[in-house]
Amino acid sequence: MSEILLQIDGKEVQAQEGMTVLEAAQSAGIAIPTLCYHKQLEPFGACRLCLVEVESRGSTRLVVSCVYPAEPQITVRTRSAKVDRIRKMIIELLLAHAPDAFDLQDLAKEYGADRNRFEKEASFCIHCGLCVRYCAEVKKKNAVGFVDRGIRKEISFIPEIAAQECWNCKECFPLCPTEALQAAYVLVEAFRSLPGAAFPAESKE
Repeated sequence: MSEILLQIDGKEVQAQEGMTVLEAAQSAGIAIPTLCYHKQLEPFGACRLCLVEVESRGSTRLVVSCVYPAEPQITVRTRSAKVDRIRKMIIELLLAHAPDAFDLQDLAKEYGADRNRFEKEASFCIHCGLCVRYCAEVKKKNAVGFVDRGIRKEISFIPEIAAQECWNCKECFPLCPTEALQAAYVLVEAFRSLPGAAFPAESKE
């Protein structure tokens, strides 16, 4: 695999052909915020927090770094007034859905985001898709998926599969940037203790 050179935040970075801008930055120790990226999963570009400016052949544009390929001789700016302004708004929009998420609160402090700017619609899910993609791509179980579309889109466990697979797995829980899956698990565990609850017993192996 051939190597390419690009510039990120004034630093010359050597990347492997096929890398994304995000991967090239990470390989050089340059941090770009993201909530939907995971090195084991195919890039998804859902949260848009990894937005950066790319300058090539005299023109500059905004791109999502987790899906944009690293190209020879491009100049990347991971922080600028425009990038920071857009990230701030994205964080504020996400906080409307998950106001208590620790990762979002930390990002809000860094970018000066107002957690009360938008009306709260606390679904506790920001549609990063990490749980859905991990279950499908890594575990090959497809026990959790998206339902509906657009503003009505939600994450839902598939009961017939989840009842057989999820109790002894739960590997997607730590991936959730809003801690919603852990909270849901605690809630379901509480329901399991109720008389007559029809939940599968968890393996003791």
